Amino acid sequence: MKNISNELQTALQAEVSSLATCWRMTRRDGTVQGFTDHDRNIEFDGVEFLARSGFTPTAIATNAALAVDNLDVEGMLDSESITREDVLAGKYDFAEIEVFMVNHQGIEQGKIPLRQGWIGEITLQGGRFTAEVRGLTQKLSQSLGELYSAACRAELGDARCKVNMTAYRRTGTITESDARNAFVDSTRSEADGYFAGGKVVFSSGANTGQAM
Repeated sequence: MKNISNELQTALQAEVSSLATCWRMTRRDGTVQGFTDHDRNIEFDGVEFLARSGFTPTAIATNAALAVDNLDVEGMLDSESITREDVLAGKYDFAEIEVFMVNHQGIEQGKIPLRQGWIGEITLQGGRFTAEVRGLTQKLSQSLGELYSAACRAELGDARCKVNMTAYRRTGTITESDARNAFVDSTRSEADGYFAGGKVVFSSGANTGQAM
């Protein structure tokens, strides 16, 4: 059951609808973006929701069986908002998303919550993207705990491992790159395979903050 204002209840019962659907995405780096299916931008709760006709959700269904809620959001890749480069860089992975409705003729009336969750799998096709929205019940379907294994269960250098990684870290600058998934630092003097199985973290450039 959703609690909404009396004014919004009246708008829902009106013969002519003045409701608009809004999507608010909060990326892990703190960037907040808003979109709406209305034909004009909407200012709500301190966020400007951009009018994007190609930004649409699938049907939203809710049941009492605690099954995982299914919802996909589809939109056009736009150089001014969501870019192909940012999607491929993983900047939208696990972003928090909130879907709700507002009365664009009475923004002060509040909102009607529809769905809240996180971005899951994102697929790209041509100039469009489709993002899977995983609801709050998604976490209930995940197995928690650890398995016994012959290999160490800690991650090298983490709090449980306790190995000081300072002596193993190196910094450098990319000197060339001729492929999307490969780059070269010609100043390196380590033996071949020294960094195999390691992690690279970008500290500047278009990939700042990304790790792999």
